[in-house]
Amino acid sequence: MPSETAKPVPAQLPDVLARVNGEAITKKEFEDAVQSAEQQAGTQVPPDQRDRVYRQILDQLIGYKLLLQESKTQKVAVPDADIEARVLSLKQQFPTEDAFKQALAQRHMTLEQIKTDARQNMAISKLVDGAIASKVAVKPEDVQAFYQQNPQNFKESEKVHASHILISAPKTADAATRAKAKAKAESILKDVQSGKDFATLAKQNSEDPGSAANGGDLGFFQQGQMVPQFDGVAFSLKPGGVSNVVETDFGYHIIKVLEKQAGRTVPMEEAKPRIEQYLEAQNREKKTEAFVNGLRAKGKIEVFI
Repeated sequence: MPSETAKPVPAQLPDVLARVNGEAITKKEFEDAVQSAEQQAGTQVPPDQRDRVYRQILDQLIGYKLLLQESKTQKVAVPDADIEARVLSLKQQFPTEDAFKQALAQRHMTLEQIKTDARQNMAISKLVDGAIASKVAVKPEDVQAFYQQNPQNFKESEKVHASHILISAPKTADAATRAKAKAKAESILKDVQSGKDFATLAKQNSEDPGSAANGGDLGFFQQGQMVPQFDGVAFSLKPGGVSNVVETDFGYHIIKVLEKQAGRTVPMEEAKPRIEQYLEAQNREKKTEAFVNGLRAKGKIEVFI
């Protein structure tokens, strides 16, 4: 279905785009929100999506203003200690205090602005939680119904737990390089077949940086997660079995299967926490939207674009 066409947004934005109960949403606020959305998406808003995305962002800003105003009306308090804890957790994402200050400077923000934003966001969270907390609980019959109505979500295909030793030889390497790598793999295979410990040999020889330190252990994987040549051999071996040298685009592998797990349907009790979390998030989203819509209905919203 084609998406609904959004009302065009003028190329030249006014200084005030909207008013929410008399409080302005300024051009700068809006442009900051657009920039933040573009940074999150890792790309600029495509010209053909501009009207739709800009309308969505303005709508979100209106919702935010309504929630902020309501949090002030209801005098929702946020302890200073909570603000300091939030700022500390932000700082800890940077290697040094200077790096944190540089990041603030790049975003044209001050520490006081960060604290104000944190206080407002936390006040809104407390407001919404208080308004909808009793309405998001998931009933056991809802979990049961979701499990029964979505059987495809709880099917797991066969899994294999394997280790490997890789001697690297990219497919772009010349014939001599690949031959040398294959010869080394064949030599290690003889060591494995003579009874030497596979994990030790992997630590000593494997050139797979992700698994060598763990004795070549790749953990469990399903069919299709590895390249086809590797997959085919791993799933054909029995637990305890070791392959001959297997060639892939990465080089030459020796594969050892540690255990297999048959395909299964995840039982309800095991799936229950995941289902509850999913349904609660859905409920939260719907109830939050309904709460904001209630504020919209009793508020005065003027949009000037």
